[in-house]
Amino acid sequence: MAAAVPSRVALSAASRFPNRHAVAGDRSCIYKGRCQSLAIPMALSAAAPGKGGVLDRPVEKTTPGRQSEFDVKKKRKMTPPYRVILHNDNHSRREYVVQVLMKVIPGMTVDNAVNIMQEAHVNGLSVVIVCSQSEAEEHCTSLRGNGLRSSIEPASGGC
Repeated sequence: MAAAVPSRVALSAASRFPNRHAVAGDRSCIYKGRCQSLAIPMALSAAAPGKGGVLDRPVEKTTPGRQSEFDVKKKRKMTPPYRVILHNDNHSRREYVVQVLMKVIPGMTVDNAVNIMQEAHVNGLSVVIVCSQSEAEEHCTSLRGNGLRSSIEPASGGC
C-alpha cells in the first residue's frame, strides 16, 4: 500500500513536469531536496488545473436559448418588488378568503392566511405577498378571479 501512493504522486508530477522522469518510490518534491511528507506533492497535484482539485471551478454548461442559473437569479434580483394588496369587502365570508389565499398564493399557510384576512378586515387592506411584477399581476388576477378585491403597487424602500 505504501508503494502505491508515491507512484501516484510521481505519475501526476510527471504529467505536470514533462522533463522529469517518474520513478516509483520517488518522494522528491518540486522544490530542492526531499519532501518530509507525501501530503505536499499530493496537494500540489490535486490543485493542478484540470485535475479536479479544490481550486477548479465547475463549468456551467448552457444550451442555446436557455438562460444560465446565474442569469435567472440576477434577473430576479434586478426586478423591482411589488406588493399584492388584499382589500376588505363585506360580501366574502372570512373562511372563503382564507381558502382562496391558500389556493392562490404558493406556500401560504393557514395561520398566515388568517392573519392576512383579519388585517384586511380590521384595517381595510393587507399586504398578501411581495414579489416580482409579473408574479404580483398573476396573483392579483387570480384573487380577483375568485371574487376578492385586490391590487398591486410597487414596494418602495420602506417595505
